[in-house]
Amino acid sequence: MNVLKLGIPKGSLEKATIELFEKSGWSIKLSSRNYFPEIDDPELACSICRPQEMSAYVEKGVLDAGITGKDWTLENESDVVVVADLVYSKVSKRPTRWVLAVPGDSDIHKVEDLEGKKIATELVRYTKKFFAERKINVDIAFSWGATEAKVVSGLADAIVEVTETESTIRAHGLKIIHELMTSNTQLIVNKAAWQDPWKREKIENIALLLQGALRADKLVGLKMNVPQQKLDQVIALLPSLNAPTVSPLYQTDWFSVETVISEHEVRDLIPRLLKSGAEGIIEYSLNKVI
Repeated sequence: MNVLKLGIPKGSLEKATIELFEKSGWSIKLSSRNYFPEIDDPELACSICRPQEMSAYVEKGVLDAGITGKDWTLENESDVVVVADLVYSKVSKRPTRWVLAVPGDSDIHKVEDLEGKKIATELVRYTKKFFAERKINVDIAFSWGATEAKVVSGLADAIVEVTETESTIRAHGLKIIHELMTSNTQLIVNKAAWQDPWKREKIENIALLLQGALRADKLVGLKMNVPQQKLDQVIALLPSLNAPTVSPLYQTDWFSVETVISEHEVRDLIPRLLKSGAEGIIEYSLNKVI
């Protein structure tokens, strides 16, 4: 039997990734005793590994495919195929940002002011390249964690750190002076695996369903009954991916109307639909929108 070796990111993205796969149709069961979780698909073999190392494992063929951040693929300069962008995280539904931050009371206001200064970061290679391209001489030190504290304690003049909401950076009294890049989660594939017809089709199917689940996360289904004389008025209120589905109810002059809309529109739309004559309104969640 053909088997695809798939990497699942350990750490902050682990839970969100497993939840995304569950919504997409796969159940992954973790074990605290090993790094090889069970998955209810005999064609997949999962491994848990740090996102910082994922692209290296995929490039070398230890894994056929894996989920990791765009930032770590760039940091490792890995030669892999990016199959899909999957924007999700433990906090928000938007890309993360790698930023350059300094103490709030620092006289450093722009990148050029860091000439001769020390910078702490986990993203060492990318940061070195960033400053080298600008011909700015800096001392870049690897940070094992708690990077914000390096500036607060005086061990560094600035940090390059990842953020989603900026709350941790602000909590340490730091200010952002530059954004180096935005990053999001990606499905990456080994080049040799991508050339294998069976593996390629399997990976493409996984990508299709993962993206469908992410798309559905922002949408809901809405179903209602509408009398014939109010039908045009109600339909005019409905935003939709396509035209809403309208079906006559058996032996009545009423219709069933069904549509898919953005979740944030529902709270304002439902009262308006009721006033326009809709009844029996049902809102339901979606697993996938393809």
